[in-house]
Amino acid sequence: MNFSKMHGLGNDFMVINCIKENFILSSTLIKKFSHRHTGIGFDQLLIIEKSYNPLFDFHYRIFNSNGNEVEQCGNGARCVGYFLLLKNLTNKKKISVSTKTGNLIIEFLSNNLVQVNMQEPVFKLTHFNISKNILQKNFSINLLNLTCSLVSIGNPHCILKVQNIQHAPVNIIGKQIESNPLFLSKINVGFMEIVNKKYIKYRVYERDVGETYACGSGACAAVAVGIIKNDLSNTVKVRLLGGNLIIKWQGVGYPLYMIGPASHIYDGFIYI
Repeated sequence: MNFSKMHGLGNDFMVINCIKENFILSSTLIKKFSHRHTGIGFDQLLIIEKSYNPLFDFHYRIFNSNGNEVEQCGNGARCVGYFLLLKNLTNKKKISVSTKTGNLIIEFLSNNLVQVNMQEPVFKLTHFNISKNILQKNFSINLLNLTCSLVSIGNPHCILKVQNIQHAPVNIIGKQIESNPLFLSKINVGFMEIVNKKYIKYRVYERDVGETYACGSGACAAVAVGIIKNDLSNTVKVRLLGGNLIIKWQGVGYPLYMIGPASHIYDGFIYI
């Protein structure tokens, strides 16, 4: 089986082209491949398939390193788009792809810079058994009283505002909130430090994975929360551990855009 190793700001992926072939990978195999010492090593596996709907160019699926399929991955979307371009699987500058929970529009800007239309953030969520216009939840963890804002970017995110991102106990708090029984499924937990209205620093604990160098959908979620609360402007630079993203959103009724790089590391072949 041929594969490519790619990353978006350090959030790394194994990418498989299943447009003409169909590989069925069990969760056991995915865990084996994802192991960073004995396997290929990655945060997520991305599988690109032919479109099942004539309105879309391609379909793609996302699996976390533990083998669980998830709904969305912003950094992965950029890598999928760049992969399709590199492998001459499309000659379009703008393509549409379907995912488990929706669809994305991917546009190639220059070199390896990619813009993704992530659709409109959703603040009325069935993910949480709660229905309010702006969702918030208070948690008490390790004697800390925390207020989380909840939003979906095709997948669920819980955003916490912190004073100093370097000192945030990302793995401790993230692990406890991730599996809170409030949520119907596990949730991504993001930590946002607002530097000014046009610049934030962000770290994320991705469900089933732990802290990663970057999370595109998480960056989108953090900015959406900041904009809806009037803490941020409509264009924001997001500093993640692996680099920077630009997020643009005009507010309710408009789609949100993510702009950032995608990188190809190497191609390989593995027996299954």
